[in-house]
Amino acid sequence: MITPARLPQVDLRSASAKASLAPVLVEISNATVRFDQRTALNSVSLTLHAREIVSLIGPNGAGKSTLVKVVLGLQKLHKGKRQIRTGLKIGYVPQRFHLSPSMPLRVRDLYALTHSTPAFLAQILDETGSTNLLDRDVQDLSGGERQRVLLARALLLKPELLVLDEPMQGLDIHSEAELYAYVRTLPERYGCAVLMVSHDLQWVMQGTQRVVCLNHHVCCSGSPASVLQDPAYHALFGTGRVPYEHHHDHCRHDDLHHEHDHHHQVEAVPHLHPEISDDLIDTPSVTPNETTP
Repeated sequence: MITPARLPQVDLRSASAKASLAPVLVEISNATVRFDQRTALNSVSLTLHAREIVSLIGPNGAGKSTLVKVVLGLQKLHKGKRQIRTGLKIGYVPQRFHLSPSMPLRVRDLYALTHSTPAFLAQILDETGSTNLLDRDVQDLSGGERQRVLLARALLLKPELLVLDEPMQGLDIHSEAELYAYVRTLPERYGCAVLMVSHDLQWVMQGTQRVVCLNHHVCCSGSPASVLQDPAYHALFGTGRVPYEHHHDHCRHDDLHHEHDHHHQVEAVPHLHPEISDDLIDTPSVTPNETTP
């Protein structure tokens, strides 16, 4: 796995400004999704630009995984519209991934399906810490090992948009920190945008350019600093704020009024547990632009 010392430094404030001018990859407009009598999404709009990192947060059952399915083209809309750039490549790391025990699959066989060059495969395996897993059966991997393998597979597709639905499940604290640091470099490293569902509010507020707070509708969205001040965010997560540590060369946010305090600590928000979803999502094949009246 890449260590923080080897990771390029990322100026998130500069990256955010560039992302707002970047081409649109996916645009969801007034999306409504219902299951029986329950409304999972109510007039939700979301635009994803090239090379930006967007974090999707919200309480359990707020519709985050449903919105991910809409972005991927796996969920039909009752109302609204989904448009994607023609030919867009999407990589996807699902919240859960199950294979039938009757169909064993080695990690190297899973990677072979991407038709990557040996050099690029070796690079991604080294970066994700998956090299020693090649001859293991996917069914026998631990939760953390499986997440590394799935992230590597998604990156081997050379996506323009990488969608991560709670990708840190099963990782220990050290590996989680490494992987978060790695994800933050991906727009600069491989030119892809990242949409991540996460309950780790500390990372969300320190490692992303735009935050979308969802509770069946978009409660608030914007830069981490602006979302932290929004009453809708406080209504869902309380008035406590995540620890904020300013680094001069990276991890910069719009909330810079403490610019000269190298370690400005504020009240912590506890790490929340991952969302549990009853439905299983397979890796999608991306479809052309689709419109629902």
